[in-house]
Amino acid sequence: MTNPQNFATPEDVEVASANENSFGDILSQFEQEHHSDTREALQGTVVSINAESVFVDIGRKMDGIIPVEKIRTETGQVPVHVGDIITVTVTGRDEEGTYLLSTVKVERPKDWSALEKAFADHSTIGGVVTEVIKGGLRVDIGMKAFMPASRSGARDLAEIEKLVGQEIQCRIIKLDTASEDVVVDRRAVLEEEALRAKDKAYSDLREGIAVRGTVRTLTDFGAFVDIGGIDGLLHVGDMAWNRVAKPSDVVSPGDNIEVKILKVNAQTRRISLGLKQLQPDPWTLAAQQFNVGDRIHGKVTRVTDFGAFVELLPGVEGLIHVSELSWSKKIKRPSDVVKPGEMVEAVILGINTAERRIALGLKQALGDPWEEAEKKYTPGAVVEAPVGSLTNFGAFIDLGNGIDGMIHISDISKDKRLNHPREALALGQTVKAVVLEVDKPKRRIKLGMKQLEPTSVDEYIAEHKSGELVTGRVVEVRDGRAKVELGEGVFAESKIAAPQRPAENVPADSGKADISSLTAKLSAKWKQGSTTASGAAASETRAGQVLNFRIVSLDPAKKKIEIEAAG
Repeated sequence: MTNPQNFATPEDVEVASANENSFGDILSQFEQEHHSDTREALQGTVVSINAESVFVDIGRKMDGIIPVEKIRTETGQVPVHVGDIITVTVTGRDEEGTYLLSTVKVERPKDWSALEKAFADHSTIGGVVTEVIKGGLRVDIGMKAFMPASRSGARDLAEIEKLVGQEIQCRIIKLDTASEDVVVDRRAVLEEEALRAKDKAYSDLREGIAVRGTVRTLTDFGAFVDIGGIDGLLHVGDMAWNRVAKPSDVVSPGDNIEVKILKVNAQTRRISLGLKQLQPDPWTLAAQQFNVGDRIHGKVTRVTDFGAFVELLPGVEGLIHVSELSWSKKIKRPSDVVKPGEMVEAVILGINTAERRIALGLKQALGDPWEEAEKKYTPGAVVEAPVGSLTNFGAFIDLGNGIDGMIHISDISKDKRLNHPREALALGQTVKAVVLEVDKPKRRIKLGMKQLEPTSVDEYIAEHKSGELVTGRVVEVRDGRAKVELGEGVFAESKIAAPQRPAENVPADSGKADISSLTAKLSAKWKQGSTTASGAAASETRAGQVLNFRIVSLDPAKKKIEIEAAG
């Protein structure tokens, strides 16, 4: 059983006699090495320092140690160096006999009057924890005192047991001189010291300075870092310039790190810390490296409803908006085009370093299909493709590569008036149409289906050839040219070479004669032989005349017939 009060026992005296030393010498040495350890201030020399302890030569057989954490400053520095001479107090010994030292010495009351004064003044006094007893600890403050476990400042039994042999600071909270009952409190002193340390630490903090601290705990949103008795929050967004999935990817509890103080709120005493702010800002490099129009390669980091983010440099991301993913307007979800982790090639569309934004385009890297479409889909070209969608005003035909052609409802059928395109077409149905118009700036292609249906002009052109003699009725004369009807709905143009005389017995009715009557007359003239245009030179050509002509050219694409007066 240990003798916590460090008094000589009878056994000690017997051992001393057996070793042929006088009782007085042994007792003197014992008192010098033990009884005075917790009372005297000693001068010592710092001989070495490691991560946990400061080793001090105090002139005895073994060195003493001071825990580094007990003397570390608010900024995390150890305030002593090898060779320094410091004043220490021996607070006890560990199992190996090494002296446990403290740099703080608090006087102990020497009698009851001093105890009464300390109790009345709420003064802090010194004491040594001698043993663990039921409900708490025994403390030597010059006389025996009791310290409840709840007022020890220890969190569990293991910490309570470690207090044995240590010099502590406490305050008398109960004093009964009659029964010699003294109760002390260490916890209140520790809390006041912690509060003073925090106040001093807050007063020393300045936004923008770098400090060292120890990571205490991690949360989903960041880490709490002890920067000298007070905690600051290192938010996950301030850990690194690149996106951090979880704080444990960057720091771990116990890590000693250097951080920058971003903000100090004096009222709430909240401190915001930053780790990435001590590293170069990658956006500065991005502003120098990237230009609008550049082609870049990057990894897709995440996909949202409105687009995909691509990492260009560590800490620098660009956004491909959903509208810039494909030339096709059918893309509703970015995830249909790209996936997280994929490498993509894109074109830089815009850079705003002040707002840390880079706009990217994926479809631009693939090439604009309208460049080829303008050459491929010229007016008159016939296309065959499926119906992509139907609207009230027409149908959109999927021509591929994100290009749609539109057939207006009025251009679907020649014979039938439609109320809705679905009356003639269905989704997915393959149709044949002719290109009517291409507008590249507006990215529109106008198509027509009814234009492919045969007309009376198509049939006439198919049945005749250039050089063939035909008969027609002049329906209009203007600016030296005549519009001639060759059959029902079939018209041609002819130059007027010379004044013409009318064919016999044909009334000049300016084209208002009955069509069936004129057709019958034309048939009769064709059988009997009509008057030629050259034979009618005696009078001017006028509307209503039936003359002979020769076909000069036939253009099926433009549905155009050119004729001339037959000689």
